[in-house]
Amino acid sequence: MANKNNNHNSQWQAATQVIHAGAVHDDPHGALVSPLYQTSTFTFDSSAQGSARFAGEADGYIYSRLGNPTVTELERRVAALEGLPAAAATATGMGAVSAAMLAFLRHGDHVVISEAIYGCSFALFSELFTRFGISVDFVDMTDANNVAQAVKENTKLVFLETPANPHLKVVDIAAVKKAIAGRDIRMVVDNTFLTPLYQQPALFGADIVIHSATKYLNGHGDVVAGVICGSEDDIALIKSTTLKDMGATMSPHDAWLILRGLKTLDVRMQRHCENALFVADFLRNHDSVERLFFPGCSDHAGQKLMQGDNPQMRSAGAVIGFELKGDEATARAFLDKLQLITLAVSLGDAETLIQHPASMTHSPYTPEARAKAGISDTLVRISVGLEAADDIIDDLQQALAGK
Repeated sequence: MANKNNNHNSQWQAATQVIHAGAVHDDPHGALVSPLYQTSTFTFDSSAQGSARFAGEADGYIYSRLGNPTVTELERRVAALEGLPAAAATATGMGAVSAAMLAFLRHGDHVVISEAIYGCSFALFSELFTRFGISVDFVDMTDANNVAQAVKENTKLVFLETPANPHLKVVDIAAVKKAIAGRDIRMVVDNTFLTPLYQQPALFGADIVIHSATKYLNGHGDVVAGVICGSEDDIALIKSTTLKDMGATMSPHDAWLILRGLKTLDVRMQRHCENALFVADFLRNHDSVERLFFPGCSDHAGQKLMQGDNPQMRSAGAVIGFELKGDEATARAFLDKLQLITLAVSLGDAETLIQHPASMTHSPYTPEARAKAGISDTLVRISVGLEAADDIIDDLQQALAGK
């Protein structure tokens, strides 16, 4: 007995897509939930079949590093949500960044990177890339002219996050695409913070879209994983080269957990974002807060990307950055006073998480690079969770008391 083939339907609303888009599985017992294929290898009916699969002349699975039915279903689902033809699942979010970028680069190439990105992405580009003869320029992409000016004859890739980690700078994806128009340059966009529900970078010109599936796609804090979405040809190249040979492939059990998490993505994101609006309103009016970074604020540059009939951003998201009045010691004292809110890196979990970027997620930045990117010693980043908003705010209030 085979379950129906739930191919992507572009007319479905988001709440339906996260449950049904891309879902294809065959189970002889008619299981509603997709089976978990927890196996490292797959058997062949004959030596000829095995040889044909290795040669790419016959369909079928060989070894879970090269492909697994559970992982394949997750790839189909996320690709459908992003509106792209194909996807590759990876062991971590950084596995996705590394595999996607290195598949298209070689010694002597040049890349243009947003100056505001996740700390480990910054380390990858600024340290590892340069070791292998790939030149890198970090620019402020909030002005697309900076991208146009940074592009060289040997530029192969442009990479950006929007909203950016950790202070929620936003980038006009269509403007960056226009800045590199007419050149053989791929644009890679990390869409982790908004998810495909609230931003689909491919609609605005992105060639490759990356997610740390550790975050909202999974949503339960029990998986580290990544996903790369793109064209059939680009994903096939990534899978057959860097992903296969570097070995940063996703385990089937992790894929199964993320498939489970995806089903509640829409309802979770609604609560995350609703809570974030309440928390941002509280922080905006608190005397101890020097500056608030949140696209939901009326004076944030993200507002212009949330307007019109086809806005790039359909929500402000649920990550907030804010600078406290005082110095680094002030910020640390505040963090250490929190009781409900969890002091931990990452984001997108049911729990509200808070951290100090300068000494934690963005510690790979040099002090000079942090200053250029606007990551101050008093900057705090909070990922607003699913608890009652009043309880989150009460905890912030007591920790800020006397600051």
